[in-house]
Amino acid sequence: MTQNTPDLPFNISDHHVWRPYTQMKTTPAALKVKSAQGVHIELEDGRRLIDGVSSWWTVCHGYRHPHIMQAVKAQMDRVPHVMLGGLTHAPAQTLAQRLAALAPGDLNHVFFCESGSVSVEIAMKIAMQSWINRGERGHTKFVCFKGGYHGDTLATMSVCDPEEGMHSLFAGGLQQQLVTALPRDESAREAFEALISTRRAEIAGIITEPLVQGAGGMKFHTPETLAYLRDVCDRFGLPLILDEIMTGFGRLGTMFACEKAGVIPDIMTVSKALTGGTLPLAAAIASSRLFADFWSDDAGAALMHGPTYMGNPAACAAANASIDLFEQEPRLEQVATIEALFAERLPEARDFPGIVDVRWQGAIGVLEFPALPELEALKARFVDAGVWVRPFGNIIYLMPPYVITADELDVLITATLNVTRGWAKDHFV
Repeated sequence: MTQNTPDLPFNISDHHVWRPYTQMKTTPAALKVKSAQGVHIELEDGRRLIDGVSSWWTVCHGYRHPHIMQAVKAQMDRVPHVMLGGLTHAPAQTLAQRLAALAPGDLNHVFFCESGSVSVEIAMKIAMQSWINRGERGHTKFVCFKGGYHGDTLATMSVCDPEEGMHSLFAGGLQQQLVTALPRDESAREAFEALISTRRAEIAGIITEPLVQGAGGMKFHTPETLAYLRDVCDRFGLPLILDEIMTGFGRLGTMFACEKAGVIPDIMTVSKALTGGTLPLAAAIASSRLFADFWSDDAGAALMHGPTYMGNPAACAAANASIDLFEQEPRLEQVATIEALFAERLPEARDFPGIVDVRWQGAIGVLEFPALPELEALKARFVDAGVWVRPFGNIIYLMPPYVITADELDVLITATLNVTRGWAKDHFV
Protein backbone atom coordinates (compact mmCIF):
# COMPACT_ATOMS: atom_id res chain seq x y z
CA MET A 1 0.00 0.00 0.00
CA THR A 2 1.41 3.39 -0.98
CA GLN A 3 1.11 6.19 1.53
CA ASN A 4 0.94 9.72 0.19
CA THR A 5 3.59 11.99 1.71
CA PRO A 6 2.50 15.62 1.99
CA ASP A 7 4.82 18.42 0.98
CA LEU A 8 7.32 18.79 3.82
CA PRO A 9 9.49 21.80 4.73
CA PHE A 10 12.66 19.71 4.91
CA ASN A 11 14.66 17.22 2.90
CA ILE A 12 13.91 13.79 4.36
CA SER A 13 17.26 12.31 3.31
CA ASP A 14 19.11 14.92 5.37
CA HIS A 15 17.35 13.99 8.60
CA HIS A 16 17.04 10.22 8.89
CA VAL A 17 19.00 10.41 12.16
CA TRP A 18 16.87 12.23 14.71
CA ARG A 19 19.50 13.73 17.01
CA PRO A 20 19.29 13.99 20.82
CA TYR A 21 18.31 17.24 22.55
CA THR A 22 18.30 18.96 19.17
CA GLN A 23 15.95 21.34 17.41
CA MET A 24 16.55 19.80 14.02
CA LYS A 25 15.47 22.88 12.07
CA THR A 26 17.79 25.43 13.64
CA THR A 27 20.80 23.50 14.97
CA PRO A 28 23.88 23.22 12.74
CA ALA A 29 24.68 19.84 11.21
CA ALA A 30 26.52 17.39 13.43
CA LEU A 31 30.25 16.96 12.98
CA LYS A 32 31.12 13.65 11.31
CA VAL A 33 33.57 11.45 13.23
CA LYS A 34 36.08 9.32 11.36
CA SER A 35 37.83 7.64 14.29
CA ALA A 36 38.74 8.02 17.95
CA GLN A 37 41.80 6.97 19.92
CA GLY A 38 42.91 7.74 23.46
CA VAL A 39 41.52 11.18 24.32
CA HIS A 40 41.18 12.34 20.71
CA ILE A 41 38.25 12.41 18.30
CA GLU A 42 39.22 12.67 14.62
CA LEU A 43 36.68 14.28 12.32
CA GLU A 44 36.19 13.35 8.67
CA ASP A 45 37.64 16.71 7.65
CA GLY A 46 40.90 15.81 9.39
CA ARG A 47 40.55 17.92 12.54
CA ARG A 48 41.48 16.27 15.85
CA LEU A 49 39.71 17.31 19.04
CA ILE A 50 40.64 16.55 22.64
CA ASP A 51 37.50 15.09 24.19
CA GLY A 52 36.79 17.20 27.27
CA VAL A 53 33.56 15.44 28.27
CA SER A 54 34.37 11.73 27.79
CA SER A 55 31.50 11.19 25.34
CA TRP A 56 28.75 11.96 27.82
CA TRP A 57 30.95 10.87 30.74
CA THR A 58 31.57 7.30 29.60
CA VAL A 59 35.07 7.00 28.12
CA CYS A 60 37.04 6.83 31.35
CA HIS A 61 39.94 4.78 29.91
CA GLY A 62 40.08 6.68 26.62
CA TYR A 63 38.85 5.46 23.26
CA ARG A 64 39.72 1.97 22.02
CA HIS A 65 41.73 0.79 24.99
CA PRO A 66 43.32 -2.43 23.69
CA HIS A 67 42.40 -4.50 26.74
CA ILE A 68 38.68 -3.76 26.35
CA MET A 69 38.78 -4.10 22.57
CA GLN A 70 40.42 -7.53 22.84
CA ALA A 71 37.90 -8.72 25.44
CA VAL A 72 34.94 -7.67 23.31
CA LYS A 73 36.37 -9.24 20.15
CA ALA A 74 37.03 -12.51 21.96
CA GLN A 75 33.50 -12.57 23.35
CA MET A 76 32.00 -11.81 19.94
CA ASP A 77 33.76 -14.89 18.61
CA ARG A 78 32.12 -17.01 21.32
CA VAL A 79 28.62 -15.64 22.06
CA PRO A 80 27.73 -12.09 21.01
CA HIS A 81 24.30 -12.31 22.61
CA VAL A 82 22.01 -14.77 24.30
CA MET A 83 18.85 -14.06 26.25
CA LEU A 84 19.17 -13.97 30.02
CA GLY A 85 15.71 -15.50 30.44
CA GLY A 86 16.28 -19.12 31.42
CA LEU A 87 19.93 -18.96 30.33
CA THR A 88 23.05 -17.42 31.79
CA HIS A 89 26.70 -17.05 30.85
CA ALA A 90 30.08 -16.45 32.40
CA PRO A 91 30.50 -12.74 31.54
CA ALA A 92 27.26 -11.80 33.32
CA GLN A 93 27.92 -14.11 36.28
CA THR A 94 31.44 -12.80 36.70
CA LEU A 95 30.42 -9.17 36.31
CA ALA A 96 27.60 -9.47 38.85
CA GLN A 97 30.00 -11.00 41.36
CA ARG A 98 32.58 -8.27 40.76
CA LEU A 99 30.04 -5.47 41.03
CA ALA A 100 28.75 -6.95 44.29
CA ALA A 101 32.30 -7.03 45.60
CA LEU A 102 33.00 -3.45 44.52
CA ALA A 103 29.74 -1.97 45.75
CA PRO A 104 29.54 -0.97 49.40
CA GLY A 105 27.76 -2.98 52.07
CA ASP A 106 25.26 -5.65 51.12
CA LEU A 107 24.57 -4.49 47.57
CA ASN A 108 24.79 -8.05 46.31
CA HIS A 109 22.10 -8.46 43.66
CA VAL A 110 22.60 -7.07 40.15
CA PHE A 111 19.75 -6.55 37.69
CA PHE A 112 21.17 -5.74 34.25
CA CYS A 113 19.69 -3.57 31.51
CA GLU A 114 20.92 -1.50 28.56
CA SER A 115 20.63 2.14 29.66
CA GLY A 116 20.96 4.31 32.72
CA SER A 117 17.39 5.61 32.53
CA VAL A 118 16.07 2.06 32.52
CA SER A 119 18.24 1.12 35.50
CA VAL A 120 16.61 3.95 37.46
CA GLU A 121 13.16 2.74 36.43
CA ILE A 122 14.10 -0.75 37.62
CA ALA A 123 15.31 0.68 40.94
CA MET A 124 11.99 2.49 41.34
CA LYS A 125 10.05 -0.70 40.57
CA ILE A 126 12.13 -2.67 43.08
CA ALA A 127 11.47 -0.09 45.78
CA MET A 128 7.72 0.06 45.09
CA GLN A 129 7.24 -3.69 44.79
CA SER A 130 9.22 -4.43 47.92
CA TRP A 131 6.51 -2.64 49.90
CA ILE A 132 3.77 -4.57 48.07
CA ASN A 133 5.51 -7.91 48.65
CA ARG A 134 5.65 -7.11 52.37
CA GLY A 135 1.92 -6.42 52.38
CA GLU A 136 2.10 -2.61 52.54
CA ARG A 137 0.29 -0.88 49.70
CA GLY A 138 0.11 2.82 48.96
CA HIS A 139 3.86 3.50 48.80
CA THR A 140 3.79 4.92 45.28
CA LYS A 141 5.68 8.22 45.43
CA PHE A 142 9.36 9.07 45.51
CA VAL A 143 11.08 11.91 47.28
CA CYS A 144 13.45 13.57 44.80
CA PHE A 145 15.23 16.88 44.63
CA LYS A 146 15.31 20.20 42.82
CA GLY A 147 18.24 20.23 40.43
CA GLY A 148 18.11 16.45 40.09
CA TYR A 149 18.23 14.45 36.87
CA HIS A 150 17.70 10.71 36.48
CA GLY A 151 16.84 10.10 32.83
CA ASP A 152 14.53 10.83 29.93
CA THR A 153 12.01 7.97 30.11
CA LEU A 154 8.60 8.78 31.56
CA ALA A 155 9.14 7.42 35.07
CA THR A 156 12.62 8.89 35.37
CA MET A 157 11.42 12.27 34.12
CA SER A 158 9.00 12.32 37.03
CA VAL A 159 11.86 12.26 39.54
CA CYS A 160 13.82 15.00 37.76
CA ASP A 161 13.52 18.67 38.65
CA PRO A 162 10.03 19.55 37.28
CA GLU A 163 11.10 23.13 36.52
CA GLU A 164 14.06 21.98 34.43
CA GLY A 165 13.30 22.97 30.86
CA MET A 166 14.19 19.61 29.32
CA HIS A 167 11.16 17.90 30.87
CA SER A 168 8.78 20.65 31.94
CA LEU A 169 6.76 20.15 28.75
CA PHE A 170 5.56 16.77 30.04
CA ALA A 171 4.59 17.87 33.55
CA GLY A 172 0.88 17.14 33.14
CA GLY A 173 1.51 13.59 31.95
CA LEU A 174 3.93 12.45 34.62
CA GLN A 175 3.45 10.79 37.98
CA GLN A 176 3.51 13.52 40.62
CA GLN A 177 6.42 12.92 42.96
CA LEU A 178 7.49 14.71 46.14
CA VAL A 179 10.07 17.18 44.84
CA THR A 180 11.86 19.22 47.46
CA ALA A 181 15.09 21.08 48.11
CA LEU A 182 18.16 19.14 49.15
CA PRO A 183 18.38 19.45 52.94
CA ARG A 184 21.71 21.28 53.03
CA ASP A 185 21.20 23.17 56.31
CA GLU A 186 19.26 22.93 59.55
CA SER A 187 16.20 24.90 58.44
CA ALA A 188 15.93 22.85 55.26
CA ARG A 189 16.27 19.68 57.31
CA GLU A 190 13.38 20.64 59.53
CA ALA A 191 11.15 21.15 56.50
CA PHE A 192 12.44 17.94 54.93
CA GLU A 193 11.67 15.83 57.99
CA ALA A 194 8.22 17.40 58.25
CA LEU A 195 7.55 16.30 54.66
CA ILE A 196 8.79 12.77 55.30
CA SER A 197 6.84 12.45 58.52
CA THR A 198 3.61 13.72 56.97
CA ARG A 199 3.79 11.71 53.75
CA ARG A 200 5.64 8.61 54.95
CA ALA A 201 2.74 6.25 54.15
CA GLU A 202 2.91 7.30 50.48
CA ILE A 203 6.69 7.20 50.05
CA ALA A 204 8.31 4.31 48.20
CA GLY A 205 11.82 5.68 48.62
CA ILE A 206 14.19 8.62 48.38
CA ILE A 207 16.32 9.03 45.26
CA THR A 208 19.28 11.31 44.65
CA GLU A 209 22.57 11.69 42.82
CA PRO A 210 25.37 11.45 45.38
CA LEU A 211 27.49 14.60 45.82
CA VAL A 212 26.98 15.96 42.28
CA GLN A 213 23.71 16.64 40.48
CA GLY A 214 24.96 16.12 36.93
CA ALA A 215 22.67 17.12 34.08
CA GLY A 216 20.85 19.49 36.43
CA GLY A 217 23.88 21.78 36.30
CA MET A 218 26.81 20.00 37.97
CA LYS A 219 25.62 21.19 41.37
CA PHE A 220 27.64 19.92 44.33
CA HIS A 221 26.50 18.98 47.81
CA THR A 222 28.43 17.70 50.79
CA PRO A 223 29.03 14.19 52.13
CA GLU A 224 27.25 15.38 55.28
CA THR A 225 24.07 16.03 53.27
CA LEU A 226 24.21 12.53 51.81
CA ALA A 227 24.85 10.99 55.23
CA TYR A 228 21.86 12.90 56.56
CA LEU A 229 19.61 11.41 53.86
CA ARG A 230 20.80 7.94 54.85
CA ASP A 231 19.98 8.72 58.48
CA VAL A 232 16.48 9.92 57.59
CA CYS A 233 15.84 6.78 55.55
CA ASP A 234 16.97 4.62 58.47
CA ARG A 235 14.80 6.46 60.99
CA PHE A 236 11.68 6.36 58.81
CA GLY A 237 12.24 2.90 57.35
CA LEU A 238 12.60 4.06 53.74
CA PRO A 239 14.89 2.74 51.00
CA LEU A 240 17.59 5.08 49.69
CA ILE A 241 18.31 4.91 45.94
CA LEU A 242 21.59 6.44 44.80
CA ASP A 243 21.96 7.21 41.12
CA GLU A 244 25.70 6.67 40.51
CA ILE A 245 25.33 6.62 36.73
CA MET A 246 27.47 9.73 36.32
CA THR A 247 29.55 9.61 39.52
CA GLY A 248 30.30 5.89 39.60
CA PHE A 249 33.59 4.30 38.55
CA GLY A 250 35.99 6.89 39.85
CA ARG A 251 34.74 10.23 38.58
CA LEU A 252 34.98 11.86 42.04
CA GLY A 253 38.12 10.01 43.13
CA THR A 254 36.54 6.94 44.75
CA MET A 255 34.98 4.05 42.86
CA PHE A 256 31.53 5.28 43.94
CA ALA A 257 30.69 8.74 45.23
CA CYS A 258 28.76 7.37 48.20
CA GLU A 259 32.03 6.04 49.62
CA LYS A 260 33.08 9.64 50.33
CA ALA A 261 30.18 9.93 52.74
CA GLY A 262 30.45 6.42 54.18
CA VAL A 263 26.91 5.82 52.93
CA ILE A 264 25.50 2.48 51.80
CA PRO A 265 22.32 2.82 49.72
CA ASP A 266 19.60 0.21 49.43
CA ILE A 267 19.76 0.37 45.63
CA MET A 268 22.50 1.82 43.46
CA THR A 269 22.25 2.41 39.71
CA VAL A 270 25.29 2.32 37.43
CA SER A 271 25.93 2.80 33.72
CA LYS A 272 28.01 5.20 31.56
CA ALA A 273 31.63 4.33 32.55
CA LEU A 274 30.59 0.76 33.43
CA THR A 275 31.90 -0.52 30.09
CA GLY A 276 34.55 2.15 29.67
CA GLY A 277 32.43 3.85 27.02
CA THR A 278 32.33 0.93 24.60
CA LEU A 279 28.95 -0.82 24.70
CA PRO A 280 25.55 -0.05 26.27
CA LEU A 281 25.11 -1.59 29.71
CA ALA A 282 23.56 -0.55 33.01
CA ALA A 283 22.46 -2.15 36.26
CA ALA A 284 20.40 -1.64 39.37
CA ILE A 285 22.25 -3.20 42.32
CA ALA A 286 20.00 -4.03 45.28
CA SER A 287 20.66 -4.93 48.88
CA SER A 288 20.14 -8.45 50.17
CA ARG A 289 17.33 -7.15 52.39
CA LEU A 290 15.39 -5.85 49.40
CA PHE A 291 16.18 -8.97 47.37
CA ALA A 292 14.69 -11.02 50.22
CA ASP A 293 11.36 -9.24 49.70
CA PHE A 294 11.14 -10.94 46.30
CA TRP A 295 12.24 -14.39 47.52
CA SER A 296 8.96 -16.30 47.65
CA ASP A 297 7.04 -19.39 46.61
CA ASP A 298 4.55 -16.98 45.05
CA ALA A 299 5.35 -16.37 41.38
CA GLY A 300 3.49 -13.08 41.64
CA ALA A 301 6.18 -11.74 43.98
CA ALA A 302 8.83 -11.92 41.26
CA LEU A 303 10.24 -8.74 39.71
CA MET A 304 8.48 -8.68 36.35
CA HIS A 305 11.06 -6.87 34.27
CA GLY A 306 13.29 -8.16 31.49
CA PRO A 307 15.04 -5.94 28.94
CA THR A 308 15.73 -7.93 25.78
CA TYR A 309 19.48 -7.27 25.77
CA MET A 310 19.99 -7.37 29.53
CA GLY A 311 23.31 -8.90 30.47
CA ASN A 312 24.50 -8.85 26.85
CA PRO A 313 27.66 -11.03 26.86
CA ALA A 314 29.76 -8.63 24.77
CA ALA A 315 28.81 -5.67 26.96
CA CYS A 316 29.51 -7.68 30.12
CA ALA A 317 32.90 -8.65 28.70
CA ALA A 318 33.64 -4.96 28.13
CA ALA A 319 32.60 -4.13 31.69
CA ASN A 320 34.76 -6.91 33.13
CA ALA A 321 37.71 -5.62 31.10
CA SER A 322 37.01 -2.08 32.32
CA ILE A 323 37.08 -3.26 35.94
CA ASP A 324 40.36 -5.04 35.16
CA LEU A 325 41.82 -1.67 34.19
CA PHE A 326 40.75 -0.10 37.48
CA GLU A 327 42.63 -2.92 39.19
CA GLN A 328 45.69 -2.87 36.94
CA GLU A 329 46.17 0.80 36.07
CA PRO A 330 46.22 3.87 38.39
CA ARG A 331 42.83 5.29 37.51
CA LEU A 332 41.97 6.86 40.88
CA GLU A 333 45.43 8.38 41.09
CA GLN A 334 44.87 9.85 37.63
CA VAL A 335 41.61 11.39 38.82
CA ALA A 336 43.49 12.95 41.74
CA THR A 337 46.00 14.44 39.28
CA ILE A 338 43.19 15.91 37.17
CA GLU A 339 41.62 17.40 40.30
CA ALA A 340 44.93 18.98 41.31
CA LEU A 341 45.33 20.55 37.85
CA PHE A 342 41.77 21.88 37.98
CA ALA A 343 42.56 23.40 41.38
CA GLU A 344 45.65 25.05 39.94
CA ARG A 345 44.22 26.37 36.67
CA LEU A 346 40.46 26.91 36.94
CA PRO A 347 40.53 29.71 39.58
CA GLU A 348 41.78 31.97 36.79
CA ALA A 349 38.20 32.05 35.51
CA ARG A 350 36.99 33.80 38.66
CA ASP A 351 38.07 37.07 37.04
CA PHE A 352 36.02 36.51 33.88
CA PRO A 353 33.14 38.93 33.23
CA GLY A 354 29.81 37.54 34.38
CA ILE A 355 31.20 34.47 36.12
CA VAL A 356 28.94 33.15 38.88
CA ASP A 357 31.01 30.28 40.25
CA VAL A 358 34.08 28.16 39.57
CA ARG A 359 34.14 24.73 41.19
CA TRP A 360 35.72 21.32 40.79
CA GLN A 361 35.63 17.91 42.40
CA GLY A 362 37.47 14.82 41.24
CA ALA A 363 37.63 14.85 37.44
CA ILE A 364 34.83 17.42 37.10
CA GLY A 365 35.49 21.12 36.55
CA VAL A 366 32.69 23.68 36.24
CA LEU A 367 32.44 27.32 35.13
CA GLU A 368 29.00 28.73 35.90
CA PHE A 369 27.44 31.81 34.28
CA PRO A 370 24.02 33.45 34.60
CA ALA A 371 23.19 32.06 31.14
CA LEU A 372 24.94 30.91 27.97
CA PRO A 373 23.75 33.16 25.13
CA GLU A 374 24.53 32.10 21.56
CA LEU A 375 25.19 28.57 22.76
CA GLU A 376 25.73 26.98 19.34
CA ALA A 377 28.27 29.66 18.44
CA LEU A 378 30.06 29.02 21.73
CA LYS A 379 30.25 25.30 20.98
CA ALA A 380 31.71 26.10 17.57
CA ARG A 381 34.41 28.24 19.21
CA PHE A 382 35.54 25.26 21.26
CA VAL A 383 35.78 23.09 18.14
CA ASP A 384 37.80 25.79 16.41
CA ALA A 385 40.14 25.72 19.43
CA GLY A 386 40.67 21.96 19.02
CA VAL A 387 38.61 20.69 21.95
CA TRP A 388 35.28 18.91 22.30
CA VAL A 389 33.50 20.78 25.09
CA ARG A 390 29.70 20.74 25.31
CA PRO A 391 28.32 23.51 27.55
CA PHE A 392 24.65 23.32 28.50
CA GLY A 393 22.19 25.26 30.61
CA ASN A 394 24.33 27.91 32.27
CA ILE A 395 27.56 25.94 32.70
CA ILE A 396 30.74 25.16 30.82
CA TYR A 397 32.22 21.99 32.24
CA LEU A 398 35.11 19.56 31.78
CA MET A 399 35.00 15.82 32.47
CA PRO A 400 37.95 14.38 30.53
CA PRO A 401 38.97 10.71 30.30
CA TYR A 402 41.07 9.72 33.31
CA VAL A 403 43.98 8.73 31.06
CA ILE A 404 44.49 12.26 29.72
CA THR A 405 48.14 13.29 30.08
CA ALA A 406 49.25 16.43 31.88
CA ASP A 407 50.16 18.04 28.55
CA GLU A 408 46.82 17.12 26.97
CA LEU A 409 44.95 18.39 30.01
CA ASP A 410 46.92 21.63 29.89
CA VAL A 411 45.88 22.09 26.25
CA LEU A 412 42.25 21.32 27.13
CA ILE A 413 42.13 23.71 30.09
CA THR A 414 43.98 26.48 28.25
CA ALA A 415 41.65 26.26 25.26
CA THR A 416 38.59 26.20 27.52
CA LEU A 417 39.73 29.23 29.49
CA ASN A 418 40.73 31.19 26.38
CA VAL A 419 37.46 30.53 24.57
CA THR A 420 35.40 31.21 27.69
CA ARG A 421 37.25 34.45 28.45
CA GLY A 422 36.66 35.82 24.96
CA TRP A 423 33.02 34.74 24.93
CA ALA A 424 32.41 36.25 28.40
CA LYS A 425 33.90 39.58 27.29
CA ASP A 426 31.56 39.57 24.30
CA HIS A 427 28.45 38.98 26.40
CA PHE A 428 29.01 40.31 29.93
CA VAL A 429 31.04 43.50 29.56
